[in-house]
Amino acid sequence: MRIEDPDPVDTRIGARLAELRAQHGWSLGELAERSGVSRSTLSRAERAEISATAAVLNRLCHVYGRTMSQLLSEVEAEPAPLVRAAEQQVWQDRASGFVRRSVSPPHAGLRGELVEGRLAPGADIAYDRPPVSGLEQHLWVLEGALEVTVGDTGHRLDAGDCLRMRVFGPTRFRCAGPEEARYVLAVVRP
Repeated sequence: MRIEDPDPVDTRIGARLAELRAQHGWSLGELAERSGVSRSTLSRAERAEISATAAVLNRLCHVYGRTMSQLLSEVEAEPAPLVRAAEQQVWQDRASGFVRRSVSPPHAGLRGELVEGRLAPGADIAYDRPPVSGLEQHLWVLEGALEVTVGDTGHRLDAGDCLRMRVFGPTRFRCAGPEEARYVLAVVRP
C-alpha cells in the first residue's frame, strides 16, 4: 500500500515551522508549553504528516509574533507587486471547511494585506488569541452570512456588511447561512 505524498504547501509550512523552532532554540516540549499544541501534533505538522489546522497555525503564529499570511508568505518566493489570481496561494483547513486565499501577500516593508476567506455552511473556527496582539482587521462579507465574535461581542454580518476590529483576544468565525460565506479580510499589522 502506497502512502499518499504530502501536500507541497504542507511540506513547506512544516519545514518553516521546524526552522522557526530551531531559530528560537526550543524543543518540541518547550514549543508545546508556549503554544498549547501537543508535541505529537507539532512533530507531525513539522514532518507534513498532517495538515495543521487554522487554529494550530494561529497558536504558532502567536508564539512566533507573525500573522498567518506572513508565515504562509515565508514558504513562498519573494512576493511580486502583481499577483495574478492563478498564482495566489490557497490554503485549506479541510477539517473545518475553511479555504484561505492570500490575495495580496504580505511584504516586509508593508503593514497591510488582503485575504479572501470561504467558510462552508456550518463551518465554525475559533481562535483563542490573535497571531499578533492589536492586529487590525476589516472584514467585508461578499456572499452569504457570518457570525463573528470578537472577545465577548457577537456580530451577524450579511453580504455587503463590513466589521472593523482590533484583535487582542479570542475571535470566532461561523458560517451562519445555508450557503458558503465568502469574505475579504484586510489585515493591518500594528
